[in-house]
Amino acid sequence: MTPAELASVVLAAAHAVFAQRGLDRAALPASTVVERPRNPEHGDYASTLALQLSKKVGVPPRELATALADELGRAPGVKSVEIAGPGFLNIRLDAAAAGQLARVIVETGAEYGRSDRLAGEKINLEFVSANPTGPVHIGGVRWAAVGDALSRLLRATGADVGTEYYFNDAGSQIDRFARSLLAAAKGEPAPEDGYGGAYIAEIAAEVQTRRPEVRSLDDDAAQEVFRVEGVALMFDEIRTSLRDFGVEFDTYFNEKDLHDRGELDLALNRLREQGHLYESEGATWLRTTDFGDDKDRVLRKSNGEWTYFAADCAYYLDKRERGFERVVIMLGADHHGYIGRMKAMSACFGDDPERNLEILIGQLVNLLRDGAPMRMSKRAGTVITLEDLVDAIGVDASRYALARYSSDSPIDIDIELWTRATRDNPVYYVQYVAARTASVGRNAADAGLTRGDADAFRPELLANEKENELLKALAGFPATVATAAELRGPHRVARYLEDLAGAYHRFYDECRILPRGDEEVTDLHRARLWLNDATRTVIANGLYLLGVSAPERM
Repeated sequence: MTPAELASVVLAAAHAVFAQRGLDRAALPASTVVERPRNPEHGDYASTLALQLSKKVGVPPRELATALADELGRAPGVKSVEIAGPGFLNIRLDAAAAGQLARVIVETGAEYGRSDRLAGEKINLEFVSANPTGPVHIGGVRWAAVGDALSRLLRATGADVGTEYYFNDAGSQIDRFARSLLAAAKGEPAPEDGYGGAYIAEIAAEVQTRRPEVRSLDDDAAQEVFRVEGVALMFDEIRTSLRDFGVEFDTYFNEKDLHDRGELDLALNRLREQGHLYESEGATWLRTTDFGDDKDRVLRKSNGEWTYFAADCAYYLDKRERGFERVVIMLGADHHGYIGRMKAMSACFGDDPERNLEILIGQLVNLLRDGAPMRMSKRAGTVITLEDLVDAIGVDASRYALARYSSDSPIDIDIELWTRATRDNPVYYVQYVAARTASVGRNAADAGLTRGDADAFRPELLANEKENELLKALAGFPATVATAAELRGPHRVARYLEDLAGAYHRFYDECRILPRGDEEVTDLHRARLWLNDATRTVIANGLYLLGVSAPERM
């Protein structure tokens, strides 16, 4: 019995109790939720339905809980129901009902854990968005792993998600990048405010190979060539490195397009219509202080130039005009000050900042070697890059390590730990279960053991304590996925998988799955193979949500 099936049984029992007592059935929820109790000794599931309904119908919670327990105790598959505290229901399933979950998971396959909890939500998810002035640094890599995992989670819970990379190909940083390339081509040191690192010389050389005429141009013309060609080369490299990391975006949005299409003027006019613009000292200002910002913001300078914030406004409006009801933006730790102005900007457009705009801030990442932070890349010269991380520990370990922690917490990634083929390496610990369950399947086939038809499956045989523990862990996957999506926390899936891996290892150590030697294949062997394969399914489904492989061999 799945948690969803049990929730329906609990609700059916409530309907029966309300009918018997003449209570108003309009007070009943459309659905109810059952949860895993923190203490396994309290049962398989718990429900607070009696507490939720007590005040609505004027019946003491304990009395209502007693009536629900009596009715629920007669339901097929329910072994017992106990009342705890002021009216909690602690529910135990019989072995057959609990064991049926293994069949459900295997038959559901890749769809197990998915739901329609967020169906109808259209979400634009922007992450990474590194300027094309250098390789993706380790902070951006964190957002690549977390953002991609979050997009998978949101889609797994029914949301319509568009992932987006904002390509900043305009502004002073691009000018400094072009000047740095020009200097490298001329064999001169990088400008004081420019970019260093071996990659600058590499790109400058590639531009000259593609556009040999650049050598004969004056500095202004040459700088423009280096700007156009250099940005294109750098962004191609960024896209390639992200693709190799398993991250592809639905949309790569160029800031320059906002300018070329007149969208900044469109945003300005919309804000003027809303009554939040004013002129002062020749500049155009947005009155964000009306909505909690610490100061008003300039959109257009007195010399006619647009500010970065004006582009932010136009880009937000563009997303909303494309039909996205919720705009989610992932920013680095140094962008915390953006939250107030962005929320105020959303309100200035007439939106609800709590509903239409969500900003997530990611904290810093340190890569440790021999216990000490690595300070610079061999190629980038100043920061640790995506390639540095992948070269050190691999794609799977990188993605898992970055997604394993709440994004609002700084993390240290110890190279020695994450390359170790031992159980204290979290990704190895989880992937080992994927490989072990696959190995059991192969060995079972060699021994002539198959699961058999679903109708012949005898779930009541899965009565061992370790089997029950594993079934409970498997049952928690759908709720984990839904919670991780709603709370924007892929780390919850990683921690769940580690708990599931532990439950499987304990099951494997105590419960023999394969027959020994000439031992006859029994229904218990088959039932345990169903449970083994159900575990393989959930491990694979969970790792997929993190963008990590589920190997068949290790």
